[in-house]
Amino acid sequence: MQFWKKFKHDQLRNRIQEALKENVNFSKDTSLGYPASKLDGKVFYDDAPFLKDAPTLQTYVANPNNIGCHTFGTSEKAFSGTQEIEREVLNVLAVDVFNAKEKEFDGYIAPGGTEANIQALWVFRNYFMHQFNAKLNEIVILASEDTHYSIPKGSNLLQIDWLKIPVEFESREIQKEQLNQIITEAILNGKKYFMAVANMGTTMFGSVDNPSIYTNALEKHNANYKLHIDGAYGGFVYPFSNKLSEINFNNPKISSITIDAHKMLQAPYGTGIFICRKGLIENVLTKEAEYVEGMDLTLCGSRSGANAVAVWMILFTYGPHGWYEKISILQMRTHFLCSELDKLGIKYFREPHMNIVTIHSQNIPETIAEKYDLVPQQHNEHNKWYKIVLMDHVEIEHLTTFIDELKISIHE
Repeated sequence: MQFWKKFKHDQLRNRIQEALKENVNFSKDTSLGYPASKLDGKVFYDDAPFLKDAPTLQTYVANPNNIGCHTFGTSEKAFSGTQEIEREVLNVLAVDVFNAKEKEFDGYIAPGGTEANIQALWVFRNYFMHQFNAKLNEIVILASEDTHYSIPKGSNLLQIDWLKIPVEFESREIQKEQLNQIITEAILNGKKYFMAVANMGTTMFGSVDNPSIYTNALEKHNANYKLHIDGAYGGFVYPFSNKLSEINFNNPKISSITIDAHKMLQAPYGTGIFICRKGLIENVLTKEAEYVEGMDLTLCGSRSGANAVAVWMILFTYGPHGWYEKISILQMRTHFLCSELDKLGIKYFREPHMNIVTIHSQNIPETIAEKYDLVPQQHNEHNKWYKIVLMDHVEIEHLTTFIDELKISIHE
C-alpha cells in the first residue's frame, strides 16, 4: 500500500487539526467575501469540551466547503486543508484499492452514490457530444435489471435512453444472448454511443457483473463505448474479499468507478465517491461558475469537507490490514448463515465474495420478515425475494435466533 496507513488516535486528531488550521477560520479571520460560515454558534457550540477529542465533529462545526475537484487544477484556497484530506482519501481508494496509477485519475467525494453514478453518466454523455458531435438520441445506457435506480434516474435527467438487460433468475447473471440482441437492435435504431454500467454488488442481491460480458458484446459490434463500475455497495467489500478481482483500473476498458462510504465504511450519509481516468472529468466543466476559484467539475457544486474528513478518519483508523480483518469477519458470518440455510434446504442467492444473502420469499413467513426487518425486493404481493445484509451490527447470536425461528416455521 502506497498511501493507506494505520494511525493512532493522537495522529488522527493532529492531522485533522493541522488541516483545519490551513482552512479559513470564520471565528477569527476577517473573511468578508464568502457566502459561508461555521455552523451557527447559538445552536452548535464550537467551544464544547468534547470537540477537542472529536476531529470529525470539529470539522462539521467549522463547516468547510470542498467545492471543486481537487485532483484537477486549483481550488478555493480558503479550504486548502480539507481539500488535501480529500486528495489523501482519493489516493488511497484510486491507487491502493483500485490500482489506478498515481496522478492519472480525477475524482471527488460526492453527496451520495446516486450523484456519483449520475456524474459518471454525465461525463460520458458530454464526452461523446464533445468528441464525436453525438446527438442525445444516439447515446444509450446499458445496465442490468438489477442495477441501482440511480441509473434510470440519470437516464431521465440526462435525457438518454436506458436499455434494461435481463438477468437469470437464480444466478443473477446477465443474459448474454439478450444483451447481444439488445445491442443489435439499438444499432439498427440509430444508437452509436454506449455507456455500459457493470455492478460490483447490486443493492438487492450483492451480485457482481463480469465487465467483459459488456465489453466483448460491444466490441463484437465495433461499438463506441465507455464502461462504468457501480461499486456503491461492493466497493469496500469485493476488492478485499476477492484478492483475484480484476474489476479495477488495471483493466484499461474501465473508465470510472463509484463507491459509497456511507454503506460498508459506515461514514455519515450521504458520502459517495467518484473516480475516473484522466481526460474525462473536464467534459462537465461549468464555465459559468466564474466566481469559483478553479473549475467546478462536479454535479453538486458546494459540498461538505467534513465528509472527506469522516472517510479519512475511518480509513486511517483501520489501516488496510484492519479493514481486511473486518471484511473477513463479515464473510465468516455470511458463510455461517448460508450454511444454516443449506441445512434447512432453503433456496437463496449469495455472490461468494459478498456479504448479502437474498432468500426466496416463499421460505420466509411475513411475520419473521417483519420482525427481523428483512428488505423485500418489492413492497407488494409479487415480492419474490428478501435480503439480509451482514453488516457490523449483525452478529452470530442474531443469526442463530433468526434460524431457530425459521426452523420452527418449517416444522409447523
